Amino acid sequence: MTVTTSEKPPLAWHIIIYMATIHLVALFAFLPSNFSWKAVGVTAFLYWLTACIGITLGYHRFVSHRSFDAPKWVEYVLVFCGALACQGGPISWVGLHRIHHKYSDHEGDPHDSNKGFWWSHMGWMFIKNPANQHVSKYTKDIQNDPFYLFCEKYFIPIQVVLGLLLFWWGGVSLVVWGIFLRLVLVFHVTWFVNSATHKFGYVSHESNDHSRNCWWVALLTFGEGWHNNHHAYQYSARHGFQWWELDLTWFTIKFLEFFGLAKNIKLAPVLKTD
Repeated sequence: MTVTTSEKPPLAWHIIIYMATIHLVALFAFLPSNFSWKAVGVTAFLYWLTACIGITLGYHRFVSHRSFDAPKWVEYVLVFCGALACQGGPISWVGLHRIHHKYSDHEGDPHDSNKGFWWSHMGWMFIKNPANQHVSKYTKDIQNDPFYLFCEKYFIPIQVVLGLLLFWWGGVSLVVWGIFLRLVLVFHVTWFVNSATHKFGYVSHESNDHSRNCWWVALLTFGEGWHNNHHAYQYSARHGFQWWELDLTWFTIKFLEFFGLAKNIKLAPVLKTD
């Protein structure tokens, strides 16, 4: 359906200002006075903690798709790490992602790739997206959980506390690198799953959308770039189906399984004979 100018949703100025502020402050990381290997190390660790453990493993494979079972304390740790990625609270993130899968690349998809790379990458967040009104319908399993509600409401204050801890430990440079630059990196790497993997790569399975397997997105996102595999079998805990489709998040799930912290792991039918 073509949306006329009069039908376009209004801009979400709070999101625009929020994103612009984070990106602008992140530029200060490139000042020589703010560089240190300590800052690089902290940023790398927090990138892994928030992008891999928080978003990829926590928000996505565990909560959104329930690809495996885990003790409640493990679930809350994963959700908390996801909240540290500052991409919104877990309820709204999961709800919008489930809506995306229901309508992928069709009318109703909040980041429909048919509307262009820019739209699916980040433009969809800068308007009052109609999909936001339907989040509660898709999150009945989590929307009354007190811990989820806490992370949903306070994910920005949580980030502020982390920033204060980094300032206490290493001053302004750790804040600029560990908070602002790290958030920019996690933002765009995550958004590439919405944009690049619906445009670049190869198709292995029928998925009724434009999802692709994109190797470089998979490397940046710890396995999320095998997106066509995922859209064909969205409940599979493993996204890299071939031996050369590196899926570091899958290895993390197997690590949790070894210690009895991940059970009832779901796999695509094509993997069950391995």
